[in-house]
Amino acid sequence: MNVLVRAHYLPVFSRLGSYDPALLDALVATKPKDYFEYWGHEASLLPVDCQPLLRWRMARALRGKGVWRQLEPFAGEKRAEADALLDRIRAEGPLAASDVAGRRAPKGMWVWSDAKHALEWLFWAGLVAATHRRGSFERVYDLPERVLPQAVLERPTPHGVDARRALLARAARALGIATADDLRDYYRVPAADVRLPIEQLTEEGTIIPVRVRGWQQQAYLHKDARAGRKIEGAALLSPFDPLIWHRPRTERVFGFRYRLEIYTPAHKREHGYYVLPFLLDGALVARVDLKADRKARTLIVQRMHVEPSAPRCTLERLMDELRLMASWLGLSKLVPAAAFAASAQ
Repeated sequence: MNVLVRAHYLPVFSRLGSYDPALLDALVATKPKDYFEYWGHEASLLPVDCQPLLRWRMARALRGKGVWRQLEPFAGEKRAEADALLDRIRAEGPLAASDVAGRRAPKGMWVWSDAKHALEWLFWAGLVAATHRRGSFERVYDLPERVLPQAVLERPTPHGVDARRALLARAARALGIATADDLRDYYRVPAADVRLPIEQLTEEGTIIPVRVRGWQQQAYLHKDARAGRKIEGAALLSPFDPLIWHRPRTERVFGFRYRLEIYTPAHKREHGYYVLPFLLDGALVARVDLKADRKARTLIVQRMHVEPSAPRCTLERLMDELRLMASWLGLSKLVPAAAFAASAQ
């Protein structure tokens, strides 16, 4: 989503404030890689040592399992098409879907060419890896051995249960306290594969069963979790930020119901198209629908909603954060949508 800024740049801004996004691009592109792109809770930038822990997902994709329906045929009747692209990458080097001539359906959101579908299946199955993104944000694919560190590729593939246990342990460390469903969703571990690893993590003492007032579900506390020294600070959060990605957890922790309404018809949207929750001193107190008009160098506030329980300083603190975001994006003006429409006439 580029209506404001590419989503992967926002979590760093939320935590560190203004920074040069080119530094993140360089960090991801530098070899040997410390981070790689693959499926976490969604398409994510992950520590490269996660790669062996996700090979079970790659193996399932290789069998046509756990992938989008449009990709399933490339594990079977269309496998030759995918193999032909793999051979081309092996011989010619990195390749993007636009480099391959092929049949393309009529234009529309998420309408991909046959080549793009094949490349995405190869990517999901771990037969290729993403080397970088082009300026258009198009993913470029290459052989894993030409993208990922050899030391990582040479690590033994853990048993599926062991890998999922390690992923759930990482999720528990990141979340601090969580239900089984929260832990599962962090790396999208299938529900059927969660019970045994959680039992093992509990037995070894990595997570501790606890009860949380107001939560109906069993919760688990990571053994190293500590309460923060303070909860002061303000941040605008991406809709895809790990802090709020799992919406049931967001409701339980913050009492804040949040939905992404990009795919909701405009007249049915409650809060807007690309809405960022506003975190203030440990509470989600407002949300804003934002759009960056780069030609006009303007950050447009299309809608703003403040929670009934928000403190009096919310608007002032929110405006400070919006001005900081505008500056970070190189936008010289910050205006509400109505004012922008009037000035454009």
